[in-house]
Amino acid sequence: MRMPVAQKSVEALVEKGIDEKTAAELVERGFTISKLRKVTTDRNLRLELEKLLGEKRMQKVMQALSSSGATRKGTKKLKKPEKKGDKEPVTLTLPKKISEPTEQEQRILKMLSAENKSLPMSVVSEIAKRIEHRKLSDRIVKAIVLEACARFEKHKIDPNESAGIIAAQSIGEPGTQMTMRTFHYAGVAEMNVTLGLPRLIEIVDARRVPSTPIMEIHLDSSVKDNLDLVRKIATDIEETKLIDVADIETDIANMRVIAHLDTKKLEKKELTVEQVFKKLNASRGLKGLAEMGEDGSSIVVKCDESSFRKLQKIFEDVKAASLKGIPGISRAVIKRTDGKEYVIYTEGSNLAEVLKIDKVDKRRTTTNSVLEIYEVLGIEAARNAIIREASKTLEEQGLTVDIRHIMLVADLMTNDGDVKAIGRHGISGRKSSVLARAAFEITSTHLLHAAILGEVDRLEGVAENIIVGQPVTLGTGAVKLVWSPPKAG
Repeated sequence: MRMPVAQKSVEALVEKGIDEKTAAELVERGFTISKLRKVTTDRNLRLELEKLLGEKRMQKVMQALSSSGATRKGTKKLKKPEKKGDKEPVTLTLPKKISEPTEQEQRILKMLSAENKSLPMSVVSEIAKRIEHRKLSDRIVKAIVLEACARFEKHKIDPNESAGIIAAQSIGEPGTQMTMRTFHYAGVAEMNVTLGLPRLIEIVDARRVPSTPIMEIHLDSSVKDNLDLVRKIATDIEETKLIDVADIETDIANMRVIAHLDTKKLEKKELTVEQVFKKLNASRGLKGLAEMGEDGSSIVVKCDESSFRKLQKIFEDVKAASLKGIPGISRAVIKRTDGKEYVIYTEGSNLAEVLKIDKVDKRRTTTNSVLEIYEVLGIEAARNAIIREASKTLEEQGLTVDIRHIMLVADLMTNDGDVKAIGRHGISGRKSSVLARAAFEITSTHLLHAAILGEVDRLEGVAENIIVGQPVTLGTGAVKLVWSPPKAG
């Protein structure tokens, strides 16, 4: 007699280490082994399973499945050891990222250990620097260390304090005093830079391209004091298009575009007529259409179709044809800093290509585009860029905000290895709480979507608890008090 399918499914689950009663419940609700394996990736399935079994039983089921799966996979991949003789062990020396404590730091650490107290290493290093060149007795150093411990304890945040709300308030309140305009870059003619509130919004919105992208290009010590070499590098960086070195006209009667080259401008950009001709003939949409003019200083591009639309397209392609330089950088200007070195500032940004240029200082060269830094240098560099750009924006407006608040925002934006915006398309839109998402923006859409999927809100955050009229899980609301009444008699 053939065994029923349901019975087979129950037995298969029991073999995995799940008790018979739970297995029967699962099969009755349509949970097979393959369906259970999808629980880790499918949120709705997970919620359904949790509703059926409760959190503890669900965890046991998932552990039983994962352990059996790991055993099965492990047995498949086992191979017989190769008999080729014992391989020599390789010794790897891990680089030391933290330097050894100095003599003064060790002195302070011993005092802390004797007093059964602790301080962060950054504070210990700061005290050590201050006392390094002063002949202070152990009694005085001990008094300094104990005072530092007392102040450190005093400045600790209260248990269950809402650090996020304090950070938001500390940045938001000074933010109301910020300007809304685009300013000229100090000391550089005709170069605009977005400052104030628009710039701060760009940073927290994680905009792919800032409204005024700017690069600060530092050069190697062998070049940074030589103005002629710096000018040459700036010329090579700045993108030169045909419109910058020629007057372009459209000859409608003969269906052609004529570019009259300016020899002085070509000389300044270190280009020749032949180089321009080759570049133009190799440009996209113009291949094989360009010819040298009779006067030797003009280039004629013929239209291969009797179409005014095609002629107009050729005219636009000729204007935009790139002759030299780095794409995206429309202008490069040189400025001398207080340190008496020359620095190149650019309108437009292309960090990846600029770092490939010889004589460019790769350590100090930077851009104000956070997303570009993330793509070229990684997430840690992007986090530092967010902190630097936000701090600089606030400081330029004369506003003092503790860097720890900005660091918290930067950590939140980059904590999963990707730069996320603070908004409905980023952090706020990815919250697990339905009510928190609905409270932020587009309320009806969030509620409708959650109702269709049958989402459950566990009321763990601030907004959702306020909506339902419960105390929030912060401060005193995060502590559960149990009162034991005294026994009578």
